[in-house]
This record gives sequence, C-alpha cells and structure tokens, in this order.
Amino acid sequence: MNEIRLREPILAAQQAAGALIELDRITKTYTRGDVSVEVLHGISLSIYPGEFVAIMGASGSGKSTLMNILGCLDRPSGGSYRFAGHEVSTLDRDRQALLRREAFGFIFQQYNLLANADAVENVEVPAVYAGLPRSERMARARGILTSLGLGERLDHRPNQLSGGQQQRVSIARALMNGGQVILADEPTGALDSKSGEDVLRLLENLNADGHTVLLITHDPKVAERARRVIEIRDGEIISDSGPAPLSTEAAALRFRTDYAFGRKRVPMVTGPDMMEAGKVALRSLRANVLRTILTLLGIIVGVASVVAMVAIGDGAKQDVMRRIQAMGTNLLLVRPGAPNMRMAGGTTATLIAADAEAIEDLPDVDHAVGEYQSSVTVRYGTADYLTQANSTGPSFPQARDWPVARGSFFSADDMRGYAPVVVLGQTIVKNVFPPGEDPLGKYVLLNNVPFQVTGIMAARGASPMGSDQDDIVFTPLTTGQLRLHGQRHVRTITVQVEDVTKIDQVQAAIRNLLIERHRAEDFQIRNMASILETATQTQNTMTILLGSIAAISLMVGGIGVMNIMLVSVTERTREIGIRMATGARRINILMQFNTEAVVVCGIGGLIGIAGGIGAAMVMSRFGWSIAYNVWPVALAFGCAFATGLVFGFLPARKAANLDPVVALGAE
Repeated sequence: MNEIRLREPILAAQQAAGALIELDRITKTYTRGDVSVEVLHGISLSIYPGEFVAIMGASGSGKSTLMNILGCLDRPSGGSYRFAGHEVSTLDRDRQALLRREAFGFIFQQYNLLANADAVENVEVPAVYAGLPRSERMARARGILTSLGLGERLDHRPNQLSGGQQQRVSIARALMNGGQVILADEPTGALDSKSGEDVLRLLENLNADGHTVLLITHDPKVAERARRVIEIRDGEIISDSGPAPLSTEAAALRFRTDYAFGRKRVPMVTGPDMMEAGKVALRSLRANVLRTILTLLGIIVGVASVVAMVAIGDGAKQDVMRRIQAMGTNLLLVRPGAPNMRMAGGTTATLIAADAEAIEDLPDVDHAVGEYQSSVTVRYGTADYLTQANSTGPSFPQARDWPVARGSFFSADDMRGYAPVVVLGQTIVKNVFPPGEDPLGKYVLLNNVPFQVTGIMAARGASPMGSDQDDIVFTPLTTGQLRLHGQRHVRTITVQVEDVTKIDQVQAAIRNLLIERHRAEDFQIRNMASILETATQTQNTMTILLGSIAAISLMVGGIGVMNIMLVSVTERTREIGIRMATGARRINILMQFNTEAVVVCGIGGLIGIAGGIGAAMVMSRFGWSIAYNVWPVALAFGCAFATGLVFGFLPARKAANLDPVVALGAE
C-alpha cells in the first residue's frame, strides 16, 4: 500500500513532464501489386523517458513493424508520431536519419555488424556520421567496448567473435552517440541462455543509467525483465501494464534533436565522412580482390591507351614540325604555274635565274636562290647510284639553313665559270664511296660527266613527307643547266626573309615584282609559315582522333565500373541498411559508393598512366617518335576520376534511395 502511495506522485510528475514518444492511431499498410494488407490498426501509445518497455507478441503480430516505425526506419501509413514533442511523420528521409543518429541506438537479433570491419570500426559507425573526429571516436569506441568486457577483442572481426560478443559490439554501437533510446529487436533470440542473460543484464544496467529501453520479444520470460509490458496481437495492443516511474538519471537526460528538427543547419559532408568513405572503399576492394582486378583492368587499358596514343600523336606532330622548321619557317617558295593551275606532268618554264636575282634585291630579303632538280646517276669506281641533283646558287646553305659538314659549298666564281664541282649529301657518301675513304677532292661521274667533290653536307634526315633529304647532290646552277639538265629555266626559287613577321609583305612584293617582269601571274608562292600552321592543325586533329579512339576504351571501362558497382550495391544491401539505421543520410550513402567508384578509377588511372608511359617507351625503342607531356597524363587521370564520378553515380544513387527497413531485411 505504501509502495502504491509513493509511486502515484512520481507517475503524475512523469506524465506532467510529457511523453518522450507519443503514437496516436498509427496504422501501417503494405501494398504488393493490387493487394493491400493492414498490419497495424490504429496503435495509440505513450512512452516516457527512462522507461524499460517490452513489446511482446507472437510472430506476425506487428511488433517488429511497430519498432521500425518507432525507430524511424519505416513510416506509418496513417496517424501521428511525436518524439520529444515534435511531429516525426513530417520529417523527410534525411531528417529521420538525423533523428536516428541523435536519439536512437539499435540492437538487432542478427547483430547486423559489418563483416569486413573490426569491433572498434563497427562501433565507430554512428560517430562517423555525427562528424566526430577520428581520435575522439576511436577513444570512445574503445572505452565502451572495454566497459562491456571486450577490451581484448577490439581488433577482432565479427567472424572471430562469439554470438554474445557480437551482440555486445552491437550494444556498444547503439551507445556510441549516446543512445538515449535503445531499440532492441529480439536481442537474445540468437544467443544461448547465458549470453542472453548477460545481454538482458546489460539492458537493465543501461536503463538504470537513464536510457529508455524498448525491447521487442516473443518470450514472456524475457518480457518479465522489463518494468512495463505491452502485448500486441494482430496489429492491436491488447494489454499494457502502464508506465513505470522514471529514474533520476532519465529525468536529467536531454535528447539531442537539434539537427533533426531544424534547430541547427546540417552540414552536407564532413571531413570524417570523406576519410571514412575512402577507408571503406579500400576495405571493399580488398574483400573482392579478383573482381577488383577485373574492374581495374578496363580503366587501366583505357587510361594506358589515352596516354600512349596521345604520346604517339604528339611525337609524330613534333617530328613533322621539326622537319618543317628545319626547312625554315621564314622561307617563301616560288614555283612556276598559275595559282589555280594543277601540275599534270611535264615542265612549266616560267621562272629563270634572273628572277631570283631580282627578288634578292627586294627589301627584307636575305637570299633568293634558283633551283633545278632532276634525277642523275652517280658513278664512282664500280658503284652506280641513282639520286637527285639539285643545281642551285652559292647562297643555298644560308637560304635553307643547311650547313656544309666538311669541305665547302661552291662559290659565285664557280657559278660564273660553269665549274664542274659537286657537293654530296650524306646518303651518297655512304652508298657510293667505300667505308673510310675521304670523298673530298675525288671525281665522280654525274650522267657520265666528271665533277670534283668539294664538300659534304650536314645530315638532314627525313623530310616532312618521309623522303631522305640526304639522298642528293648539289651543283652550280649554271653548270647543271648546261651539262646535266639541258634547261635554262628553274623549277623553284627559294627566298629567305630577314624578319618572319614581315613575310606576308615580302610575299606581296615578290608577287608584284614577278607580275611586272612576266606580264602575267604564271607562278605560285608558298609560305612555309602557313604550311607549318596547316601541318600543326592537321597533326592536332590526328592527335585528338587518336585520343578519342583511346577514350572509347576508357568509356567501356567506366561502364564496367558501373556494372560492378551495381552488383556491389545488391550484395551490400544489408550493409546499407545498417549504415542508414545508425544515422547515415542519403548524401553519406551516395558519397560512400561514389567514392568507391572514384577510388577504383583513381587506382586504375595511376596504374594505367604507368602502363601507358611504359608502352610508349617500348614503342620508342622500335623507332616511333614519342613525346611525353604533362597534359595528356593529367587529362587521362582526370578522365579516370571523372569516369568514377559519372559511372559511379547511378549505383550510388540506387544505394542512397534504398528504404532502410527494406535494406535491413535483405539477405
């Protein structure tokens, strides 16, 4: 009697302070196809801070559905749910996730621990989404686990722990963010009697410390450990023993709901979130090594192709540009024939040596040399060699920036005296003269006409068109016209301009001069600077084409990443549910799986860059022109990174949009 008198004022004070959880006519209906089934039929219930409540019922009675609604894992179909005086049913998914993070702690029958994480890492999960710094959350997780008797099992994974130990880890996780309300769903169902007794004793101690404990069970003996028992049958409450007095600790307990109910601005992403996402991504990759390698392979091939192809394209461009520039970018080439005339074979005789002399007198012209080139046979000893003879002026080395390696080029006196002298290209020396013999001063026959060798040109290499520029001999223009070609005209006049910035003005002056001399525009002027620009554009186009072809393989690799990530989402649905139950918002799940895709593509990108550079180095050993630039490497890695973002988004969005209660129920 005295106990009843003491209890009534406490209950009255407790009820005056307000209920922590208020359910008013809550209903829940599941719809599958055209069939709708109502599981909860107008549940009304008030739970006060500090209570230890057992919700008891047989399988299928609706008790687990009720717990899911209480823990904001599921939404009611109708009715009102108020938590700490605030309406919960109006909260969006992210706000409900924040409420789970700040106010609830879940203990599941099947423990629902992350298989690839150790005990400390499992307990840390709620604090990660709360933005707690790593050092603080590790210290707190270790402290809670130690207090629960798991101090020697901190680095053990779930498969290394007994059922009772796993459930203790689950309890520690529920307490990580405070766990003011503990929701325990059949916490002893998978345990032996001793482990079950230990768990119930822990729940009693937590309640004594001020935690509100809601225990879901079908076992009357387990329900008896609670201070209040609510029995549910067929979606309706059939009995309720009524509220028990709250403890002193519970009276002082303050519920953190600032973020959930909008009293504080929620940060989108925190530093610990990013670090944890990367850490989980690496752990996931290690867990499926073979699949990771196959996924990486597509990205590696794609990035390596981009790097190698662009290196080859840039090398070819630089090679062509180098050859054109070696010919001189300040050159104008004057050739016979009207500007729109096509050369259809034969000879167009409109330019003569006197035209070159007149051009050389123009302002801003350094040199102007006439050239006539035709095939000749070079004979020396028993060697016969077919090559090209270029009959030109003495200033040819200066005009073409092509020096003499040994000996000397012919002079103006040689031109005036029709001297039978010749300067040889390097290829002629190699093919006509025996190894070690010095050609200087020797006589060779050009079409059976003797010429004395006075010089050897420096090696020039291949032309932009790929021909051997060193496969040639040079003679004075006058001598060649008389003794070799039998022609009085020239086929080309090469003009070297003093200042390349004035090349267009000089070109116009040459045009006017020749029109005045010839009374017609029977010539063409080619600007080497414009040829270089055109060649640059052409090579850039080819490089882009090569890079685009390689990028296709990178896209294929990205599709492979997306497929694998979709499979990963399916395999890890329960993990997603666990993270959502512990407070992960959609942005956290989205970032988690997108980070995994980015990590995969980033690792593949780095390996691909190394592979592409290696492939390019191998190709260079086989004579390919290779150019290594920073931008293709940065572009390839950037593309790999972007591939992870783009192709990882769809699987990540699918994961983020999962319903928590559905995800937790996945097998």
